[in-house]
Amino acid sequence: MNKHRKKPRNEAMYKAILSLQSVEECMKFFDDLCTVTELMALEQRYQVAVCLHNGMIYNDILAETGASSATISRVNRSLQYGSGGYDVVFGRMADEEQA
Repeated sequence: MNKHRKKPRNEAMYKAILSLQSVEECMKFFDDLCTVTELMALEQRYQVAVCLHNGMIYNDILAETGASSATISRVNRSLQYGSGGYDVVFGRMADEEQA
């Protein structure tokens, strides 16, 4: 668990996400779960993570995503010092592309 979290995580929500079987189902679930603003922020952070993973520099990421330098920096910290979740996703997506 993240050392800064004070409340335990709701594992049921993560299990619900794992039960989804398609991108369409996932999009519908997140549309219901999140506000438009929350969803846009999550999508932007993921886009920033992809750009950083691909070696793009901050100014180019800012131009492509519209993310603030603070958001880019925050995502970069997660990539460098986070729990490794991005690495898992990027590795699996690369494996799928090669299959």
